[in-house]
This record gives sequence, structure tokens and C-alpha cells, in this order.
Amino acid sequence: MMSSTLVETVSINYDDFNDSFLTCGTCLCLYDSIEHNPKLLPCSHTVCKNCLERIIAAQPLDTGSFRCPICRETIHVPQGGVSAFPPSFLVNQLLDLMASQRRDVVPKCSIHSNQELLFCETCDIVFCTLCTDNNHNGRGASEHTVIPFAIAIKRMSEILLYKAHLCIKNLNGAYENISDELRCLEQSVDRTLDSINRSFQDVIAVIEKRRHECLQLVRKIREDKRTVLKEQLDLIHGEKDKVQLDCSNLEYQVEVRNITKKISDLNEKLDSTSNLAEPRENSFIKYEYKHNDALKQIESSIAKFGQIKISTTFPALCTARVGEATSHLRCSAQVMTVDYHGNPRLTGSDPVTAELRTDKGNLVESKVKDNDNGTYDIVFVPPASGRLKLSVNIFKRPIKNSPFMIDVSDHINPVWKLGSRGSGNENLMQPVRIAANPNGLIFVLDTGNSRIKIMKPDGQIDRHIGPEGLENQSATGLSLTHDGNIAVVNWRNKMVSIIDPEGGLVKQFTTTEFIEPTDVAVNSRGDVIVADSGAAKIFIFGQAGNLITTFGSKGTRDGQFKLISSVTVGKCDEILVTDHRIQVFSKDGKFSRCLCDSGKGQYGGIAVDTSGLILATKTEKGRSYIQVSPLFFSV
Repeated sequence: MMSSTLVETVSINYDDFNDSFLTCGTCLCLYDSIEHNPKLLPCSHTVCKNCLERIIAAQPLDTGSFRCPICRETIHVPQGGVSAFPPSFLVNQLLDLMASQRRDVVPKCSIHSNQELLFCETCDIVFCTLCTDNNHNGRGASEHTVIPFAIAIKRMSEILLYKAHLCIKNLNGAYENISDELRCLEQSVDRTLDSINRSFQDVIAVIEKRRHECLQLVRKIREDKRTVLKEQLDLIHGEKDKVQLDCSNLEYQVEVRNITKKISDLNEKLDSTSNLAEPRENSFIKYEYKHNDALKQIESSIAKFGQIKISTTFPALCTARVGEATSHLRCSAQVMTVDYHGNPRLTGSDPVTAELRTDKGNLVESKVKDNDNGTYDIVFVPPASGRLKLSVNIFKRPIKNSPFMIDVSDHINPVWKLGSRGSGNENLMQPVRIAANPNGLIFVLDTGNSRIKIMKPDGQIDRHIGPEGLENQSATGLSLTHDGNIAVVNWRNKMVSIIDPEGGLVKQFTTTEFIEPTDVAVNSRGDVIVADSGAAKIFIFGQAGNLITTFGSKGTRDGQFKLISSVTVGKCDEILVTDHRIQVFSKDGKFSRCLCDSGKGQYGGIAVDTSGLILATKTEKGRSYIQVSPLFFSV
């Protein structure tokens, strides 16, 4: 009986085996019996002789030791130097084994046929050790990375294959993208053709409606004419019957008088029948369409009807200008479109889409505004400080550098700033109110210096006026009138003063009901509105200074005031009053609604801009900021 033995064999890849066991882990060169002789270190790792010499030569101090390049263990150099390290017998045995089975063709030098070619990655040259007179060996060799040319070829082949794979992958992706665009083109063409057909069906429907109206009008005219002519025929037929009846009765008449009378009647009837012979209506009816220029207008309108829009925008080259943003304020980013050649686009209508998200992924509302000049504004209001991610696409493809990161701050840097504490030309002392006229001049009520500082739009000082109406450092309210004058209120002398732009006093007025008037506003009618925090009232005076009405009282209910801080008017002469909230009243003082009532903090100044937004300063828990809110809410 014969026994059998099952032998399991393992197939080993020659290149993988060389890389794993017969290649120096430091220089990646195959071990040999000369320059790359394998040496066994005390830590049991094998490193070629050339690498050890380079490592020892690179040591800054002659300590007689170095670290293993594999495990970093400290190795002491024997007295005989690198040559004294024992050879790695296992590696040498494997080298002998693989040499007997070696299949690779090792490139040899064309000049020195017994020398294997090497490759210097640093110099990017191919050589053998004899060709370079050993310039790539020794101490200077530490600056060069030299590997066998066969390994270099293998590495370059792998890199080539890898790059080729990436290139093919990118080309496949490009092919898919272009194929998708072709499919989208066909779908877009189908939708466009459907739209064209539907639009011209509408045109045909309009023309058909007019054709039907003309036909109906002709039929109506025909019926009207037929009715008149038929009535005339019926009348003729009736008269004819009467004549025939009269004639039939004459056969039996013997009296001459009766016959004579009948003849006389027939003579009259002959006169009337001549009128019946003329048709009371005619058969004329004719259709005309060239009696005016309507046909030309139709042709002209049809020629202009419909428009085929295309775009040469190339999303990958389009850019966006994105800056810092401020929370709760309207901000924008601008998209600039260009064509494939980088030329700016000058028309709009591109399908630009934008998606704005917070760092937590929450969607923020944004709108795209087409400027119809090749640029688009993306408008948004950041809900809070932090970072926003803006993704912009055209034709569902991202533009250059999309998505964009937008830093959102609670603060906004001023365009310019002016002033420091003092009484000099550019100093301020307790500035409490500010206003600007249509020419851009800025008026600052510098209460501590009893003056009004007038500045140009760029912040340059124009002049100072005062102290008329500003005496005793007590003026706390300022407003501009529509005739170019300035209204101020002084809480100490309880006077409202109207001052001209040069500082001259125009008029003053007051009322015995004033307790502590602190602010003033002027509406479009010229009425002067004064806020009195002491009386917790609003006073409305006419242009002549006559008191028209008052409203308000102390309290926290609607229409009442806790501590009035400021007053202003809206675009429609609404009266806005602040304390710990913002209340809106009609121009006659009737309570309308309450805005921004958080119950915390205290408002300071308030203004309404030309777009209807309310800007108010507020202090809450030691933090001061500008609050922006709409005066009118859209439904």
C-alpha cells in the first residue's frame, strides 16, 4: 500500500521578496558583497555598509556611537569601525539563493561592462562607480541619494503608471462631465422647443380670437341687414295683398263714386310703392386689413416676439469677491463671470445659485441679484458671529475657489473716526446727538463744550457754532429742519432754540409744562417734537412755536414711558420714542405699535434711514451696540 504526502507550496513574488528581505531599508539598494555589504547590528537589524559609513560620517561629534536608522537604539562602533560589524549571514545566504535563480537583467555600464549602472536622484544622472571616479561615495555622498538603476527604472515605471492612472481617471471624469452636459443640452433644447411652441400657440390663439371676432361681426352685420330687408319684403307683400283684394272687389261695383275713390287710393299707393322699391338696407360688406399699419405692427411685433438666450460663461474661471460680514446686517458677495478665454461677461441671465450655511450646517437665507452686466450680488443677513460657508454654482457647476469661507463679526469697523476728550478743534466733550443734512454735512452736538461741530463727509472739520441755545453745557437734543436750520433743546433753561447754519438765533420757545426736555425732532410739516423725560411726555409744537398737543405718561404700558432717551420721526412722519423699548406713534401722537421690547437694557439714540430701517444704540449688561430693525414689516 503506497502512502502519499500532500505538499503545500507558496508562490513568492520575486520583486516583493527582494524589496522585503534583500534591500537595505535605509538607502533602498539591493545588498551585495562590495559597497552594500549587509552588516548585522547588535539590535538585530541589518543595514548596508555604505549607509553605516554615511551615518557615522554625518555625526556632529565623535561619540563613538550612533542610532540605528530603523529602531533608533544606540549602537556603539567597534574598534575596527564599520568593517568590524559582523556580516548578516542570513541575508548573505538569501542573496546566494536568489543569485542562482535571478531573472532580472541588471543594466551594465556601456564603458565598464562589469559595472552595474546606478542612478543619483539628487543629480538626476545615470552612472557607474568608475565613470564618476567615486564622486558619489564617501563623506560627500551623504548629500546624494544613489540607488541601482534597475530600482530607479522600477520606481519611475510605478510613478508613470500611477500618473497615467490618475490621468485616465481624470479623463474619465471629464468624459462623464461632458456627456452629462450633452444630455443636459438635449433636455434644455427639448424644454426650449416646448416653450417656443407654447408661446406661439398663445400668439396663434390671439390671432385666432381676432379672426373669430371678425367672422362673428360679419355674421352679425348680415343678420342685421337681413332683418331690415326682410321687414321691407314683408311690408311689400302686405301692400300687394291689399291691392289684390281691392281689385277683386271691383268686379261687383256698379257705383261710379266707389270706383273713382278706389282709383284715387291706388294713385296714392302708387306713390308709396315707389318708395318701397328702394331697399332700406344695402348688401355692401367688405373686409380690409391694410387700412392702417396694424399688419406692419404685427409683423414687427412677431419679429421681436421671443428671444433665445445663451451664455458663454465658463464657471471654472468665474470668481467671487467675498469680504468680512457683520451679524444682523445686510451683507453681500459679488460674483464676476467670464467666458472660456477669461473675457468679462457684459450681460446677465446666468442661472447663478448660492447656498450659505453656518459652521453647524444650518442653512442661511440668501438671494441672488442679477445686475445685468455680468455680475451678480449674493445678499444675506448673518444670524450670528462665526464662519459661514458660501457655495456658488453656475449651470450647477462650482465657480473658481468655491466654497468660500466668510468670517462674521459682531462688530463693524468705522469708515473713519474723529475726536478725543478735550475742548480743542478736533476734541469732543460729551457728544450726545448727531445729524446729517442732504449735502452730507455732519452736525455733532458737543454738549460739554456748548457748541455744534460741523464736519464734511470725509470727517474734516468745517466749523463750530454756538453757544446760542447751547448755554451751560445743557443742550441734549439736536435735529435739522427742512429749511436748513438747526433745532436744539436745552434741559437746563427748558428752551427750544432754532439756530441758523452760522449759529445765529432764529427763534426760541418753551412751555410751562416742561420739566426736563432732553431730545427734539422735526417732521416734514415743520412741527417740532420734544421729548421730556422728566414729564414722561412728548410735546408737538407748530412752526411758530405754538403747542399743538402732548401725549404720554409715566409707566410701562403701551403709550407710556419709563425713562425717555430719544425721539425721531420716520419717512411718513411716524414718531418713534425710546426708553427700554422702541414705541411707534402716528404723526398726531396715537399709539401704533411697540418694537424691540426685550425688557432689558436701555436705548440711547435713534434714527430712521432712507430705506426705512431703524438704527438705534443700546446698552445692555455693560455691552453697547447698534441695533438695526425694520420700521415696517412685510406681510
